[in-house]
Amino acid sequence: MAKRARSWNKTKYERYVKEGRGQGEGSTYMPWISVHDFSSRGMVSRIVGHKTKRVHHFLSRSELNYFFLLEWSDKILDIREQFPLIDMELAVGIAQKIGIKYPTDNVSGFPYVLTCDFMITTVSGLKARTIKHAAELQSKRVIEKLEIERRYWQSMGIEWKIVTENEIPRQKCLNIEWLYSSAGIPEPLADCQIRKSLLRKIRDGVPACIAIGNIDNEWGLPSGSGLLLLKNMLWHKELAFDMDNPLPAALWDKEGTGKIWLP
Repeated sequence: MAKRARSWNKTKYERYVKEGRGQGEGSTYMPWISVHDFSSRGMVSRIVGHKTKRVHHFLSRSELNYFFLLEWSDKILDIREQFPLIDMELAVGIAQKIGIKYPTDNVSGFPYVLTCDFMITTVSGLKARTIKHAAELQSKRVIEKLEIERRYWQSMGIEWKIVTENEIPRQKCLNIEWLYSSAGIPEPLADCQIRKSLLRKIRDGVPACIAIGNIDNEWGLPSGSGLLLLKNMLWHKELAFDMDNPLPAALWDKEGTGKIWLP
């Protein structure tokens, strides 16, 4: 987990608000915390979202993996990471009401703005999700801060849940990550006749590793074009695969008839 690199005070809080952090939707949203706000220790990452068309900031591998699951889901409309519990008066009041010490900076004494790892806009409304390692839930202090967060979102009528690594299917995330860069495709491969040709081969039971080679040869395309097309069609769900199994290995299985199919 990344560690906060700098102190916190009222001046910095006001600057964050003025910069527009924690505000906006879709491509205009700016996370309250960015990877630049933390030391280099730990896993941090930035990635451009296909749904939002902006750079996302993640502070752990589990956050990144959960992001891939959200990107893959057709029920997710918007993803806002590092989303602030911006009403500090409400958050501090909740802590006082239940007898919990609200987090403050050790030097300035100024209260931190707590953040939710994901505020998700779904087809059925807003959902808040906090990502934690299962071991962290053994800490009394972690549980106290999570209780502030739970009550905060409850007061706003927003569903809130904790997600641990045990609820994030690792192989599915690896498959999504492998396909992620293939969401877009070069113009020649957008040709509907080439796409139909690959669909026919898969429908007729041709193993994927043979079908993509045939596409390259039959259409005079650069080597690897058929693979890129297959990945693009899997990403857009024109083709289907059991995402809980290793996808790259299945593609090179010459006996792999039926492992990729038409939905």
